[in-house]
Amino acid sequence: MDNDLQDKLDAAAFRELLSHLDARKDVQNIDLMILANFCRNCLAKWYESAAKKHGVEISKPEARKRIYGISYEDWKEMYQKPATDEQLRAMKARKTS
Repeated sequence: MDNDLQDKLDAAAFRELLSHLDARKDVQNIDLMILANFCRNCLAKWYESAAKKHGVEISKPEARKRIYGISYEDWKEMYQKPATDEQLRAMKARKTS
């Protein structure tokens, strides 16, 4: 497989991941952090970093909008729920293990 094809497949897989996360707004970022040690915000940071490596300057809000599909503030207002005590305990346990 050449690099061009690999890049196309990687990009397609990334778009599918974004589509999947968009369809699962019920999955909170804290749940992702607990289970997978990354969340939508991590993806936005990686996206911003990749852009900079390719000489493209994008802001943190622009990167987050690419990942969330809408502004981060709007997403939080519409979909983010307060963390439960159980989620907070699980997050703390993950950090100490």
